[in-house]
Amino acid sequence: MPEVRVDPLTGLRTIVAAERAARPGGGPGAEPAPPLDPASDPFLEGHEDRTPPEVFARRPNGGPANGPGWTVRVVPNLYPALDPDSPEPERDAQPDLFTAMAARGAHEVIVNAPQAATTLAELAPEQVAEAMGVWRERMRHHVEAGAACVHVLVNERREAGASLPHTHAQLYALDFVPAAIARERERFGAYATRTMGGNLLADLVQDEVRRRERIVAIDDEAVCLAPYASRVPYQVLIAPRRPAPRFEDDGPLGAGLLHDVLNRLARLLGASPPLNLWVRTAPQGADHFCWRIDVLPRLTVLAGLELGTGVNLNVVAPERAAAELRDA
Repeated sequence: MPEVRVDPLTGLRTIVAAERAARPGGGPGAEPAPPLDPASDPFLEGHEDRTPPEVFARRPNGGPANGPGWTVRVVPNLYPALDPDSPEPERDAQPDLFTAMAARGAHEVIVNAPQAATTLAELAPEQVAEAMGVWRERMRHHVEAGAACVHVLVNERREAGASLPHTHAQLYALDFVPAAIARERERFGAYATRTMGGNLLADLVQDEVRRRERIVAIDDEAVCLAPYASRVPYQVLIAPRRPAPRFEDDGPLGAGLLHDVLNRLARLLGASPPLNLWVRTAPQGADHFCWRIDVLPRLTVLAGLELGTGVNLNVVAPERAAAELRDA
């Protein structure tokens, strides 16, 4: 029978209705991505002149900036959503009704690999770790520069919002804490108060490991699970085995487990699915937190329920998703 579940980290509600997957057109699936055309790929090694000048790169063997020889490369977004010099909008005569502020901050593109690849799953585990190490460095840079919240994300495939197919991450350095992240900060703080200092995600992971039914995989660094109130089919969460508030601090990256679960998804679904993933790290003002990586495959379409109410409808129970991914 369907049931409404509440996400302990976000407070969001999901209707888990596995029976709906049996209706015509209701089952999720993935098709292979179109092949990447190297000639038109601006992120390919050797095409450095097709991007803005780099702001950071890893070149193990040295070499000049904006040339080949890099393993991970960071450039400003060619069409930035944020600008450090964004001017203040004119104040409206009715500020209680119409409020605007300068869109200040940084918007970067982190090219995850020099070779033509459309997904992190195609890369070697060592290259995923190299890319995530640069995610960490750039997050640390912007936090130290005063950003209130740094959000690193990967959109894979056009269906999930990627305008270019070559695997890359985007970094948004915001001068405010978005409402959804502020809500998580509040839930971590309230849980710590109720439990005399407990960590919400660490305690959640500990209990999930004890129950086992939603665990996908565990390695020396991290735990991967299908969240209790997963919003979409085959959603997974990766958290460090030892709680740490900020991803940008030194410590495990969870790169091996991320690579593993992305390949599990590809094997289970027959192809790497369109997906969104992001790194959630402690925002400004968080006294209690733990970083995590959320991975949301885009196998179903957000419709009127999700967009109109904020309540998601998931047709694959997280327990089934975890069992299938364990066996993939």
